[in-house]
Amino acid sequence: MTLMTSDRTRFRFYKPKLTRNPRQVTVSLNTAQSPHTIDPNYLSFSIDISVLAGGLWWDGSQKSSKGLGTQKATPLDLQQSKFNKLVKNLGPAYLRIGGSEADKLHYFNALPEQPDALVLSHAMWDALHLFCQRHQLALMFTFKYGLFRQSLHGHWQPDEIQTLLKYSNDHQQKIAVCELGNELNAYWAFHGLSSQPLAKNLAKDYDRFIRTIRTHSPDSKIAGPGSAFWPRIGETIRPISNLTATFLASIKEPLDIVDWHYYPFQSSRSPVKTRPATLKNLLSYKSFLDYEKYLSQLTRYRDRFQPQAQIWTGETGSAQCGGERHLSDRFASSFWWADQLGRGARLGQQVMVRQSLIGGDYALINKESMKPNPDYWLSWLWKKLMGDTVFAVNSNDPEVLVYCHSAKKAGKCTLLIINMTPYPKRIQCQGFGVKKKRFEMTADSLTAKKIRINGSKPKFNAGKVKLKDFPTLSKLNLVSPYSINFWCFSI
Repeated sequence: MTLMTSDRTRFRFYKPKLTRNPRQVTVSLNTAQSPHTIDPNYLSFSIDISVLAGGLWWDGSQKSSKGLGTQKATPLDLQQSKFNKLVKNLGPAYLRIGGSEADKLHYFNALPEQPDALVLSHAMWDALHLFCQRHQLALMFTFKYGLFRQSLHGHWQPDEIQTLLKYSNDHQQKIAVCELGNELNAYWAFHGLSSQPLAKNLAKDYDRFIRTIRTHSPDSKIAGPGSAFWPRIGETIRPISNLTATFLASIKEPLDIVDWHYYPFQSSRSPVKTRPATLKNLLSYKSFLDYEKYLSQLTRYRDRFQPQAQIWTGETGSAQCGGERHLSDRFASSFWWADQLGRGARLGQQVMVRQSLIGGDYALINKESMKPNPDYWLSWLWKKLMGDTVFAVNSNDPEVLVYCHSAKKAGKCTLLIINMTPYPKRIQCQGFGVKKKRFEMTADSLTAKKIRINGSKPKFNAGKVKLKDFPTLSKLNLVSPYSINFWCFSI
């Protein structure tokens, strides 16, 4: 094995011949621990409101300004044929429309004194609902909080969102999940320190929001508070922005979903970097552990204050501020994504919303070329092979990460194996049934834009791609260096 590094800490790996003795890893199914289930739409995704409506966005931006990109985006055309073909392969799912500019958005008309304001037009809203219907997507929408002075907090008024809700009711448009404001614990970073709401005032506003939704859209679920957690520092500034616990304790109306936002890395655009998006960090399994730390913390808050609610990761991507160019859109990004999908499900997370479906370096689909990035293919494999029942499974190698779910068909299960080392591994499975099929995701290099499944580059045939399109792997119990594997068993 030869591992080369450059001054920019970019790795390129070369697969060794499998004649050398691969290291053995024991993977055990823990039958003593009861399985649990996750939402059928577990792997979901978002389109940022800046991309949808044409706001400030990351594509072409070299830096950030108050949590936003510096370049104006062209509004997304949801009718594009190639885009629709790609999305069709990822449904059903939740589609979240949110992002920082959700709090500056005007519904249908801008105020005369704000002619350059970001506006969600009737045509955009109608097209969004048609798009959701075409692809079996349940809409999760971030409604405008938009109070940027502390004197206004606790006095939020629902007039503007009632206009949107009335229009939706009149046109039989369903909103599956409603939330108020985007990352309200990070208002200090986006809008200035004096704009940061205190938890108890925010709880008053959220109670009014919940009552409004219950009245005008009673079938909608309500999520909150959507707090942003950062690697290594959590909810950041104490006692200003670590508001989640106090908010959940203070709110009087019940939530359906306690949700949070998490990015394990920060891109070069981010003004603060607690864990920068470098190839070395992306390939360290220790970088993934903060997710479990903060999710466990949030679970304790939920259990104490909102025990009836599910927990969702309402927004996540490889790196804050649009993702990291040449990393978030490359094969190296797929390792954290595979692990966080598996880890979140194992810990009882019901839904994982990926930022983003399209737009930014962290997108599943490249907005300019309309080509799928590596994480798209990982998401497609997950959708095809990982079911809703989650089993406990263990690996005796900390750099070989494993997760196990039921398969899509009864009587089968799928074992996800993530080899984060430059060495082949021989997997010894204990407690599983008969191995039927294997699907292995690799690439020619860690920074490759194209991946291979069972050695073959995925291709669309009339807008479709099927598991049977890929070559059959041998029945050897081997996984390649730096590979993501799905092993299917009958049970």
